[in-house]
Amino acid sequence: MQKISSKFKATVSAVAVLAVLSGVYGFRKLQALAAGPDGEKNCRTANSEDQGRADIEKVRAIAPLQGVKWSQLGGTINDASCLNKTEIYGVVEVRSIDDIAKTLAFARDNKLSVTTAGVRHSMGGHAFRKGGIVLDMRTFNSIALNESARTVTVQPGATWHDIQNALHPRYAVRAMQSSDIFTVGGSISVNAHGMDHQAGALARSLKAMKVMLADGTVKIVSRNENKELFDLVVGGYGLFGVIVEAELDIADNVVYQTGRRMLDYKEFPALFAGEIEKDRNIGLMYGHLSTAPSSFLKEMLLYTYTKVDGSDFDRKPLGDVAGIKLRRLTVNLSKQGPLFQEMKWFSEKHIEHRMENCTVTRAQAIGSAEACLVSRNDPMHDSVPYLRNALPDDADILHEYFIPRSQFASFIDGARKIMTDNKTNLLNASVRVVHQEENFLTYAPEPAFSLVLYINQVADDEGNRQMRRTTEQLIDLTLAHNGRFFLPYQLYYSREQLKRSYPQIHAFFAAKRKYDPAGLFTNTFYQKYGA
Repeated sequence: MQKISSKFKATVSAVAVLAVLSGVYGFRKLQALAAGPDGEKNCRTANSEDQGRADIEKVRAIAPLQGVKWSQLGGTINDASCLNKTEIYGVVEVRSIDDIAKTLAFARDNKLSVTTAGVRHSMGGHAFRKGGIVLDMRTFNSIALNESARTVTVQPGATWHDIQNALHPRYAVRAMQSSDIFTVGGSISVNAHGMDHQAGALARSLKAMKVMLADGTVKIVSRNENKELFDLVVGGYGLFGVIVEAELDIADNVVYQTGRRMLDYKEFPALFAGEIEKDRNIGLMYGHLSTAPSSFLKEMLLYTYTKVDGSDFDRKPLGDVAGIKLRRLTVNLSKQGPLFQEMKWFSEKHIEHRMENCTVTRAQAIGSAEACLVSRNDPMHDSVPYLRNALPDDADILHEYFIPRSQFASFIDGARKIMTDNKTNLLNASVRVVHQEENFLTYAPEPAFSLVLYINQVADDEGNRQMRRTTEQLIDLTLAHNGRFFLPYQLYYSREQLKRSYPQIHAFFAAKRKYDPAGLFTNTFYQKYGA
């Protein structure tokens, strides 16, 4: 469920200079900062907040269901924040619709709760609940292309990475996040959005779904059939049923010329309205705001991908990201203080574009000075392995805020003050575009700009308190600007903040009880705010 805030394009030269000149960190320290995790990361100190009162011993006494594959019985589960370790009944590795139906029947009979999970990038327990059964959908992942209909039909555990590989080189995904690690089921459950400012959020390219309800029946839902349920499942955080299939529109894998420009953040709304929004050839775009102390949230790098006419192009196969350890080192060095934050922003401004990976070439080359060309799939084909680390006292947390477009500059000014006052260790700040969305629990009741924050914190109780304080203040700022905050992240908001941001929340919870009166589908988010 849920989204990575940005691609951190680290450079070999910047890392080498820092490693040689800093003298602050020894070789062992640099090794630790560059190392990846050995398996799933669990921070030493989990979030101390109570995550439920389930009688876990009673739950453990229930004999497991036979006929499905349990990849885990008992034990704990966590999410990408590494701060929400939670005891569960177990994890079912889903391989068929029958596995889902059997598990739901077992849960109903034994009064257990059920959640669905993909890569678990939501950070508030949205994919699990204390004492519950987790349906691991990642092995339920078939992909079928229908070229005549220009659609792809997928099972919910399919990742965007695998879908891109299946579509390339002729076709591309129409709407997804800026990185490809997520599953389709998770993306639908949060109504994810990404770089394509024309396509809007995922709901706009979702033609239909098959959803298994709490009683085991399967419904076809779309804008024309069972529309109420469609609007509830999209952005419904898995509370209304299990998505068992989704049909998605696809796009041509067009060729883009990459572009970038530096501007003041205050110039962006007018630039977008006067130029980018009107140019239908600009197919993808996003902005990065400075995280360097000297220009904090003031300078902005705007990245654009403009369609190039012509058919004489050779598209290279999609490749995985290279230089993972060096990229990870750059990200983790930027957590160490102002010098490294300045160097990281300097690198993005002046070095990275010179090392661009241009993946499309003309059949007949016309010279080395030709602009950098990429296919539509390329910018989003990144599973961001360099954002995963083995630092046991370290957690990287996502936030996202949706602000009416006229309020953008004022909101950025307020966010800058809040994060400066709280000494927030901001790793990345991305700006994207969203349209008005019509799903039930919409984060965009009007066209908005999205600010995606990637924040580092110490993984202890004091770090949690600081993050809670910063989150509460950013949400109050968002409300003061008539905006909304994204719900897949940490549960540090009050019931009152939730109600003010999403005035339809009580109707959403009432619909939940209508479709699932026994509360079979329950997660930590619903347990805290809706039960």
